Amino acid sequence: MENLFLGAAHAAFNVADMEKSLDFYQRVFGFEKAFEIRHPESGEPWIVYVSIGGGQFIELFYGGEQMPEKPGNAAGFSHLCFGVSDIHAAWRRLEENGAPLDVPVNQGKDRNWQCWTHDPDGNRIELMQMTDDSLQSTYLRGKQA
Repeated sequence: MENLFLGAAHAAFNVADMEKSLDFYQRVFGFEKAFEIRHPESGEPWIVYVSIGGGQFIELFYGGEQMPEKPGNAAGFSHLCFGVSDIHAAWRRLEENGAPLDVPVNQGKDRNWQCWTHDPDGNRIELMQMTDDSLQSTYLRGKQA
């Protein structure tokens, strides 16, 4: 069976205080703020990406303090993302193995291809195929220049 998985692409957290979280990851670990994504509907700040090296990131989502009553939206863990080499083959693998099919293949706001499932405990899992023009790839090329 072909191994489609390239490794963990990012871990995502809903944060109660973005400034404190950025300070923590930058000051304590020396990680670098890579870029931000604004919410597609409101234009408000939505996600901050922190580069942890090796093409891997931490996604920090605004609003963790505003949603503690909604499971999966409180401050803390949001989802795990696996990088894949072929998003369509990964989706077929989910289907063939009876995994929950939460969100079909689509292009995210960061210009990567993605689809979603979840584990038996409800933990959200994103599968992502990076594109050459994605925000992550653009950032990483700039770091290599």
